[in-house]
Formats: sequence, C-alpha cells, structure tokens
Amino acid sequence: MTIAIIIILILSGNAKYGLNYIMMSSANGDMALTTIELETPYTPAEVASLADYCHSPTDQAATISSGSFRTDGMIIIPCSMKTLAGVRAGYAEGLVGRAADVVLKEGRKLVLVPREMPLSTIHLENMLALSRMGVAIVPPMPAFYNLPQTVDDIIQHIVARVLDQFGLEHTRARRWQGLRQAANFSQENG
Repeated sequence: MTIAIIIILILSGNAKYGLNYIMMSSANGDMALTTIELETPYTPAEVASLADYCHSPTDQAATISSGSFRTDGMIIIPCSMKTLAGVRAGYAEGLVGRAADVVLKEGRKLVLVPREMPLSTIHLENMLALSRMGVAIVPPMPAFYNLPQTVDDIIQHIVARVLDQFGLEHTRARRWQGLRQAANFSQENG
C-alpha cells in the first residue's frame, strides 16, 4: 500500500527535523536557501532532490491545493507559531496554508511539529484548538530512555514519533520495552 503524505518543510530553523523526513516542498526564498547551507551539510539542490515533488510556496494552483488531489495527510515540520496560528484561523494565503486548509476540510491527518519555545498563552490556546480539531501536535521533545549518543540520535527519535502518527514502519528509534529491557540496554550501551 502506498501512502501519500504532503511534507511541508519550513526552512526557517531546525531544518534537520524536516530533512530527516520525506519532503514535498522546496526551499522558500533566499533565507531558506541560507538556512539549508548553514544548518545542514546539504545544498538546496540536494534537498530538493529528496522530494518526489516540489512546489513553490506561492503556487496556489499546485496539486496539493485541491481536495481532489488525494493524500493521506500532511506534516509541517518544523512549524512556526505564525504558521500554526494561520492553520488554526484557516488563513489560506500561500500554498502551506492552503494545503493545510484542504487537509482539514477533507478530514485527513494533519501533524504539526512546533519549533518555538517558550510558549505563550496564545501559542498554547492555538495548539489546544487545533488538537480539538483532530490535528496531532508533536513537539520535538527529546527522549533519553534510549540513551542517545548524538544530536542525530535525538532527531531520529523525534522523526520516528512523527512517522508513528501515520502508522509507518521504521527502525529509526528504539521503542520502549519496559524497565527490565531498558536496564539491560543501559548496561550494554552505558
């Protein structure tokens, strides 16, 4: 079974989260290109080559802007509070907002990976409202039970949690197997 997921990679910070996932969105202007070059070992062309399809963020006629283009859902990773607020309000200017609006109106899965902290009351209220609409809010919080050795280990675990939202099989992260297995793992890898 093929699963079609729209991946919106907002390249304004924490680009590594999105680069560890399949992309269907290309770089967003000069600042995004600079972010790719500064925060990752990839060039903008290499990032675009990871995607099955790339759309301009201003292309309101892109396939993903229509409910008749069938997908299983959408992930915005990382998701700024500005984008999150726009999704909550149904502000569909630009392809990101339009595609999110389509996913919601079609009753498909929407996953947002917020990137900012600390959170204000407005941020929390926006996330609560979206959660009540069925949107999955997956903050990129590190887990330590798996004894990560590198920042990439932490990122892989977070990306694995995003994959879990769509029921996608992966081997990117070690799953919790109970206290006994955790103690054994700790002794073997400590």
